[in-house]
Amino acid sequence: MAKPAQGAKYRGSIRDFPDFNPSQDAETLYNAMKGFGSDKEAILELITSRSNRQRQEICQNYKSLYGKDLIADLKYELTGKFERLIVGLMRPPAYADAKEIKDAISGIGTDEKCLIEILASRTNEQIHQLVAAYKDAYERDLEADITGDTSGHFRKMLVVLLQGTREEDDVVSEDLVQQDVQDLYEAGELKWGTDEAQFIYILGNRSKQHLRLVFDEYLKTTGKPIEASIRGELSGDFEKLMLAVVKCIRSTAEYFAERLFKAMKGLGTRDNTLIRIMVSRSELDMLDIREIFRTKYEKSLYSMIKNDTSGEYKKTLLKLCGGDDDAAGQFFPEAAQVAYQMWELSAVARVELKGTVRPAGDFNPDADAKALRKAMKGLGTDEDTIIDIIAHRSNAQRQQIRQTFKSHFGRDLMADLKSELSGDLARLILGLMMPPAHYDAKQLKKAMEGAGTDEKALIEILATRTNAEIQAINKAYKEDYHKSLEDALSSDTSGHFKRILISLATGNREEGGEDRERAREDAQEIADTTSGDKSSLETRFMMILCTRSYPHLRRVFQEFIKMTNYDVEHTIKKEMSGDVRDVFVAIVQSVKNKPLFFADKLYKSMKGAGTDEKTLTRIMVSRSEIDLLNIRREFIEKYDKSLHQAIEGDTSGHFLKALLAICGGED
Repeated sequence: MAKPAQGAKYRGSIRDFPDFNPSQDAETLYNAMKGFGSDKEAILELITSRSNRQRQEICQNYKSLYGKDLIADLKYELTGKFERLIVGLMRPPAYADAKEIKDAISGIGTDEKCLIEILASRTNEQIHQLVAAYKDAYERDLEADITGDTSGHFRKMLVVLLQGTREEDDVVSEDLVQQDVQDLYEAGELKWGTDEAQFIYILGNRSKQHLRLVFDEYLKTTGKPIEASIRGELSGDFEKLMLAVVKCIRSTAEYFAERLFKAMKGLGTRDNTLIRIMVSRSELDMLDIREIFRTKYEKSLYSMIKNDTSGEYKKTLLKLCGGDDDAAGQFFPEAAQVAYQMWELSAVARVELKGTVRPAGDFNPDADAKALRKAMKGLGTDEDTIIDIIAHRSNAQRQQIRQTFKSHFGRDLMADLKSELSGDLARLILGLMMPPAHYDAKQLKKAMEGAGTDEKALIEILATRTNAEIQAINKAYKEDYHKSLEDALSSDTSGHFKRILISLATGNREEGGEDRERAREDAQEIADTTSGDKSSLETRFMMILCTRSYPHLRRVFQEFIKMTNYDVEHTIKKEMSGDVRDVFVAIVQSVKNKPLFFADKLYKSMKGAGTDEKTLTRIMVSRSEIDLLNIRREFIEKYDKSLHQAIEGDTSGHFLKALLAICGGED
């Protein structure tokens, strides 16, 4: 069992069994496998309640008592995933890693993800033990085997990591930090082509503490996170490896929380990944992984394993997990600290918002108007020209083109576009041609038209717009539809949901900074879920979430965590339902990270069977000049594929071409 550093708290979920008797345990296991069939329950109960060091003693005693190899007997008696999991627990950690790597490079093809996960996350000491264990178990040189099975820069970085020579000094030189930032910038962003050797040398050798400061300074200097540069400059398995290294430098526990989530989300479970992580982290940082998992994905690791696996395999994994963080009183204070720190970072981070559509440099409204007229004149329509002009002009420039078009040809450009284009492309191009406030007003009107209401569209717009944007929408709505937005909302919605939307539609949110004393009072107000009825709780949430400034709400959410050990979003989902829950969650997510909120919406609009073209179009149009570049970064960070790739895989024809033009690039 790996010992925690001097003074550090033990963060594993498996501990030494207090009344350990290796001979008695060996006998219990022998009896569990004797005769016809085996007592799987007894086997998993015993093995998951002993530390790895104790399991090694049991193996020795088993051989002494019965002249048999315990691992061989377990392999014979058990089958499938359960067998792999139990046998994995019986091996010493370095030998378990060695077996995983041997399997990853044996046979046809290589499991690069396994190589990346192990070599990017292990400490120097763990790497040295792994190399020795591999030599002992297989009488082969690990570096030679990996070199023979990989190639290029990916191979070079793996070899660097295999040396286990990362600096471990916590004393950091500010001059060297600045030099490394400059070297990385010059090796990537400033260079025609990429100097991969610099990335390999710096990310493969510098200490974690040093690299964390390098990453912070890199963001300040270049305006983009190091991950964005890696995605832009590197590719393939080498890119994946470098991103894994960066994630592990930032937080090894968060890296594994993410790997576990991805192993279980969607159809099918990646059992090899799940087994490998649950075995290898059970005596190192499983409690940290659980806390980050719970905070990041708003569900416990325990509940996800429970819903995704079955039988003795499930029982064993749950034992290794060590507890359900969704159970009453089980959300650790440490988890609250993780969430608290996330809020602290969001409160101080000043991320520059950037759109993907910018004003054209050599703008000529006269030439654009003529080109558009030509594209729509006569038989057929030149959609490519229309897309090329409209998707590469700012909204202000498009309004100039509309005016020039009317002056030159005495025709309404919008009407011409409407008659020449159709379907999704028409909705997208016409949306781009409208001033933003009028576009939002139209989307709200459509959401309330006809039978049924599109509550998701109402929530998405009203929960995310600034005061100035809301006020402009109100004015546009009145101008275009001769009715106030408030009256329209009143006649189309009801109850608390109506009151919340009307409150948001006033555009009267406070705009100052935080008030710590008031933030504590506000947190107390919404933390008390026991007093009053559900209606009273919803009113209290509305008064605070719909009126306080974003910086102040971030502080409220921090104080809320301190008081309750829960993230406010978790409480909303637990205590509320329907549209009221959805609008409050949207406000909270928007306060937390608005680009991520929209990245999630875009992902959901394209995942599964069928595409929600309306949501996709609405977000691409409305965010194109505000924060679509930030949305792109959040999208690839969360979903491991770019927004560009998602659009390419889910749309087609001229609609696809126009969306990609607005998207503005491949990450």
